[in-house]
Amino acid sequence: MGMMRQYELVDRVRSYNPNTDEDLLNRAYVYAMRAHGTQKRASGDPFFAHPLEVAAILTDLKLDDATIVAAVLHDTVEDTAATLEEIESMFGPEIRRLVDGLTKIKKLDLVSKKAAQGENFRKLLLAIVDDVRVLLVKLADRLHNMRTLHFVPPEKRLRIAEETAEIYAPLAGRMGMQELREELEELAFRHIKSEAHATITKRLEEVTEREGQVISAIEIDLKEKLSARGIHAEVAGRRKRPYSIWRKMERKSVSFEQLSDIFGFRVIVDTIDDCYRVLGIVHTTWPMVPGRYKDYISTPKQNDYRSIHTTVVGPGHSRVELQIRTDTMDRIAEYGIAAHAHYKDGRTTELTQFADESRAYQWLRRTVDLLAEGDSPEEFLEHTKLELFHDQVFCFTPKGRLIALPRGATPIDFAYAVHTDVGNTAVGAKINGRIAPLLTELQNGDEVEITRAEGQAPPAAWESLVVTGKARAAIRRATRTAVRRQYAGLGRQILERAFSRAERPFTDDKLKAALKRLARTAVDDVLAAVGRGEMFSGDVVKAVYPDLEPEKRGGAGDPKAASNGKGWFELRKGDNLKFKLPGETPGANAIPIRGLGGDLPVRFAPDGGAVPGDRIVGILTPGEGVTIYPIQSPSLAAFDNEPDRWLDVRWDLDDKVPQRFPARIALNSINEPGSLAQITTTIAEHDGNIDAVAMNRPNPDFTNVTIDLTVWDLKHLSAIISELREKRVISRVERVVG
Repeated sequence: MGMMRQYELVDRVRSYNPNTDEDLLNRAYVYAMRAHGTQKRASGDPFFAHPLEVAAILTDLKLDDATIVAAVLHDTVEDTAATLEEIESMFGPEIRRLVDGLTKIKKLDLVSKKAAQGENFRKLLLAIVDDVRVLLVKLADRLHNMRTLHFVPPEKRLRIAEETAEIYAPLAGRMGMQELREELEELAFRHIKSEAHATITKRLEEVTEREGQVISAIEIDLKEKLSARGIHAEVAGRRKRPYSIWRKMERKSVSFEQLSDIFGFRVIVDTIDDCYRVLGIVHTTWPMVPGRYKDYISTPKQNDYRSIHTTVVGPGHSRVELQIRTDTMDRIAEYGIAAHAHYKDGRTTELTQFADESRAYQWLRRTVDLLAEGDSPEEFLEHTKLELFHDQVFCFTPKGRLIALPRGATPIDFAYAVHTDVGNTAVGAKINGRIAPLLTELQNGDEVEITRAEGQAPPAAWESLVVTGKARAAIRRATRTAVRRQYAGLGRQILERAFSRAERPFTDDKLKAALKRLARTAVDDVLAAVGRGEMFSGDVVKAVYPDLEPEKRGGAGDPKAASNGKGWFELRKGDNLKFKLPGETPGANAIPIRGLGGDLPVRFAPDGGAVPGDRIVGILTPGEGVTIYPIQSPSLAAFDNEPDRWLDVRWDLDDKVPQRFPARIALNSINEPGSLAQITTTIAEHDGNIDAVAMNRPNPDFTNVTIDLTVWDLKHLSAIISELREKRVISRVERVVG
């Protein structure tokens, strides 16, 4: 097909608008042709053929001169040296505005970056609402691009097809342009699900061949019946498109054979009165299928669509779907908003006037007003009901940036969507100005503000609680890095102490030289392995100083050989006699312990914890880091024969960041109303934090209560215990050391 000639374009417009400004159309044609010059499209056609085809599609919709000219010029500003100023001086402000709107939309990439999608969709709507004709040109532009999509490189094809199915087709439908919507969906379907498309198309052709006679029989039959009653009607049979058939199969989970209504008939009559008369005749001639009758004349759809739908069992037991409507309704069903540009007395201003009354356009206006005010995006998104939004929530940053997330997303997902660093340092969230848990499910339109603290690492548990892949991957990475950092930090401390006991200097360079002997590739790997308990410090000392006399090496890794739990230390052969007596404070050589969330992988004894003021011992568990026990803990006996796992540790508290530590107390209380309340109130009043309470009642008079709590230090714990002892309802209070 050759390129459309200048006079053909003018003829097409004149056919429906005798008062067209031919000079304007001619000037636009020449201007665009010159601007595009020798540019080629992917198909090898001159680029200029594209804007012409778009203009031709719009002449089918019988649009006004300004829209047709905007279509001819719509790519000039983006792709050539033309400027908006130039266009305004040659074609006037109205056409400049339309071209500007189209240029803006062209820059939107609606599919590739899901997060940017909401923001772009918002801009798209804002550009359209300025003048609905921008949307009409855009839809025609998209239609021509879809018709020539096979020329585009395959990797781009799918994205354009998805964008068409998700955004442009629904918008065309929303504007009431059924034909356009169907063709866009059809073309997109062909690329997104090409196998399904091919299969269905083949089946449709087989059915048509088989039942073609039936179709024309029904057409003739229906026409005769109606004219016998004096109704003038056009009857046209049509086959459903592959896409709508596939959708129905998907939606209802039925096979092709089970589909009843592959063929539909459109009955077009003169008046609304006739519509209902046709319905009466049809229903008395053939049995109707219950539940399939819908009257959109008395209650039009939101996009102004009006018709009566019914399905009857026609000749040959085939189900026949009928749409009954007047000529005007048919035009609106086909062209939607565009159908309202009538040309009376050569005035072409009706489209904008009509647009004020069209429900579809009112919907668009309302939608965009909501967006522009940013009043309730929640409502906006719920009501658009565009396919695009069913499984997404749109939230805003305090600065108004829009973040699109999947349903079920939390502020943690939101934080990672803003930036990985924001996610990694997130410690709290405000939703719509109110503090909310980080695991709250976000709703459309929520404004989310993330509170951050530097040096935070995300808890590993978040990984299973987030819904976006980005957050999941980032948390996994961050926790891996943080945990590795903690283990390496611990390993370094253990090694520094082991080397100082062996009275040999410890440096990274020396360690680097010994990497081969340790079968590791990096210093950090060695440090982490020691911290994880997968490699013993003694072996590292030996690898760095192979000439070191075994006697000089000290215990297999620690000056304190095994403690038997009572503060006595057994000596073994090869120990340096550098042990501490229980009464002494730990030496400067001990590893400093700061509590949870610090820079070492530290846990506290699971049954009873440890608090500052306790003398403590660290036990290294491979893969889990250090567990801190009070020196009097009976659990320590279990490690008597594993001296390598004992670490010399000391408290290292940061006054600027006070921290609580875990402890456990057991008490007996007298059974009387309110006794538990007295206990918990006492603890709370004394600034203790209760984590867990377990109770059992050995007899009717007493209850044994075990309470896990967190306190600042031993003094704090002792104060709480003595306070509890004062209470009349309590007979005994002890600290539990596991």
